[in-house]
Amino acid sequence: MEGRASPLNDARARRGAAVLCRGPVEPLVFLANFALVLQGPLTTQYLWHRFSADLGYNGTRDRGSCSNHSADPIMKEVETLTSHWTLYMNMGGFLVGLFSSTLLGAWSDCVGRRPLLVLASLGLLLQALVSIFVVQLQLHVGYFVLGRILCALLGDFSGLLAASFASVADVSSNRSRTIRMALLEACIGVAGMLASLLGGLWLRAQGYANPFWLALALLIAMALYAAFCFGETVKEPTPARLFTLRHHRSIVQLYVNPAPEKSRKHLALYSLAIFMVVTVHFGAQDILTLYELSKPLCWDSKLIGYGSAAQHLPYLTSLLGLRLLQHCLADTWVAEIGLAFNILGMVVFAFATITPLMFTGYGLLFLSLVTTPIIRAKLSRLVGESEQGALFSAVACVNSLAMLMASGIFNSLYPATLNFMKGFPFLLGAGLLFIPAILIGVLEKANPRPEFQQFPQSP
Repeated sequence: MEGRASPLNDARARRGAAVLCRGPVEPLVFLANFALVLQGPLTTQYLWHRFSADLGYNGTRDRGSCSNHSADPIMKEVETLTSHWTLYMNMGGFLVGLFSSTLLGAWSDCVGRRPLLVLASLGLLLQALVSIFVVQLQLHVGYFVLGRILCALLGDFSGLLAASFASVADVSSNRSRTIRMALLEACIGVAGMLASLLGGLWLRAQGYANPFWLALALLIAMALYAAFCFGETVKEPTPARLFTLRHHRSIVQLYVNPAPEKSRKHLALYSLAIFMVVTVHFGAQDILTLYELSKPLCWDSKLIGYGSAAQHLPYLTSLLGLRLLQHCLADTWVAEIGLAFNILGMVVFAFATITPLMFTGYGLLFLSLVTTPIIRAKLSRLVGESEQGALFSAVACVNSLAMLMASGIFNSLYPATLNFMKGFPFLLGAGLLFIPAILIGVLEKANPRPEFQQFPQSP
């Protein structure tokens, strides 16, 4: 009856009272990536200069000195140590994150997206705090690995992205989902671009400590927003145990349970496609700063900042390109165009020996990031409403596996190929991108309009 309060309405009112406003998820993603990108290149440069100081090498300070020491064994040792410690940090975080992000993502289908967003925010905050202690107190660089593991235990950035994309899927229609996914990824890119510009200039002016303090402040604000301002998108959150195999089983069932129109086959193949794209993206990203610091480019912190900003600009240009190309092309063919430009950019990086050529490679990546939001949207349409968290935690698992493989391949291959072809890892990346291009084309030919299919919702 009207005017009569039910226990369910009372419970909803109590939950709503703890939330100051019903804000969208995009500010969380923006703040998180701003803080991460602010720290990422700074951590690589800190490792480089820390090992350089320990070994008595100062080639990066003087462009002429850097250019004249192509065979300097100390420089090669600095590069190798920096690359290997980057690999250790990534492996520590990704191996732990494989378990935690999948567990927490599926859990969010029951309890709502907010708990996962809060936990992931706290994990990122802890990582920044550990980094500050390392820089300020000159602790052993192994503590960077500890910070990475602590962050991964609480969901990591991959868990935050899983909850964020699931949140967008909760409230978007089938037709608007692709552009909403692209908008979320554009938030990642704009934040990364601004943080890159600020980080490079700030490092040059004041050193390493202050940018890390800013990252900490932003992550505190982000945790407060997640706890008190984010508007929950799961319609009926219900309490659920966290540590149970049921959450991991729900992810496995996405791929093995029978479903109409062979959607599970599409799910597996699109997951493989996004795995390959993410492997190349993060593998190249892992070594780009090191590639630019060393001979023959010998970039300083200012140019590193500009390069990192250019690396994030495709998030914005890809959003605009996707919006325009959707008027005349199907999503699948927009993704193929993006992969073609990505391949071209990787090839140019492989042979870049001067700064203008390096920025030409960055320019060719202007549509390279249309592929991932298109695949995410296609995946989201293949499952029911109550499976979105499980799906995007599975995608987070795929991303973590891809980033682990990327770190292993690119950070190990880079020092191993310094003597015969420094840019070989980029050529390998270009070759790997042909795999998702073929997969997406085959899936389109087998099922030309999967984005408009409707599948039964899970009970």
